[in-house]
Amino acid sequence: MAYGGEERRKHPRAKGRFVVHYRLFEESDNVDITQTKNISLGGMYLTTNKKFETGTKLTLEIRLPFDPHPIMIIGKVLESHEVAKNIIYDTRLEFLAIDQKHAGIITQTVDFYIKKGP
Repeated sequence: MAYGGEERRKHPRAKGRFVVHYRLFEESDNVDITQTKNISLGGMYLTTNKKFETGTKLTLEIRLPFDPHPIMIIGKVLESHEVAKNIIYDTRLEFLAIDQKHAGIITQTVDFYIKKGP
């Protein structure tokens, strides 16, 4: 069922499958790879291979079409719930800090995919 209430998001969100490497902020190894389901200037929704507790910080490296270099971002888990038992979890993240250059690249990507449509 589609949400029928007032839009509360601060930033427009675009559907898109972008490659993301992620790991716990405190760890320097144990990196996993996945894809986004959607992205905005405020955060992203992605699939992970484990459930993360709310507030967990992740180091993210994402590749977007308007920059040949990966973007490094720190994100905080807002929600993580099981989709397939012990295998797949949908995880919502909030970006904690983004420099101006990378904010522009994310905005450009989101605008492009919103205009492009489904």
